[in-house]
Amino acid sequence: MRSPHRTDDPADRTDDGVSGGLVRLSDLPPGVLRDIALVWLADAVVGLSFGAIAVAGGLPVWVPVVMSLLVYAGSAQFSAVGILTAGGGPVAAAATGLLLNSRTAAFSLALADDLGRSWTARLIGAHLVTDETAAFVLAQHGRRQRRAAFWISGTGLFVAWNVSVLAGTLAGSALGDTDRFGLDAAFPAVLLALVLPALRADSAARRASAAGAVVAVLAAPLLPAGVPVLLALLGLLPARRGPRRPRPASSGSAA
Repeated sequence: MRSPHRTDDPADRTDDGVSGGLVRLSDLPPGVLRDIALVWLADAVVGLSFGAIAVAGGLPVWVPVVMSLLVYAGSAQFSAVGILTAGGGPVAAAATGLLLNSRTAAFSLALADDLGRSWTARLIGAHLVTDETAAFVLAQHGRRQRRAAFWISGTGLFVAWNVSVLAGTLAGSALGDTDRFGLDAAFPAVLLALVLPALRADSAARRASAAGAVVAVLAAPLLPAGVPVLLALLGLLPARRGPRRPRPASSGSAA
């Protein structure tokens, strides 16, 4: 009886002892490196804005730089710094960032075998797990291709993000008052851009976001900055009702 679980071809079964832990660009399927490079570029642009706005909003240069090195989570960093620059406390900022970043725990379980078998590889690899690296890895089929996709996309993304954040902090130091440039709206704009794809595709996500927005707006005048964001998680309760109904793909013609 054939097992329902997918197994790799013998040619793709490699361990650290055989492969020496080496990852080669030639292991990537055609076109994947180009797609990875485009993601590097897009994240670098976001990193520039994050560094510039964080410093121009009043934070010391070292805060976004160290946060990017140690936390390394775009949406969580934006949320945490947004709360800090709005006057919220570090506890609310850290709690919000941790909750947003908790999704990477599921990614880590799915990608564990692709990081390598040594503790060193898994420890470093766990820090590089992001939405983007997970997407590239899960799109590959062979073990060798999956491992190459992870380490090439993950390492390059980490470098691009941190270099761009540092450049953004240096640029932000020269901006002065952010209100003159309308940069105070950049944090919510970026976060909205991050969630729009999910809102378009998932009715449960739309219910959760709408309920959470109502809770946050009602709580904002009454509670310190950062706390309404945490209370907005109550919007997840309506999302549990009923099945998810993804919107069908557009066919290009009117119904």
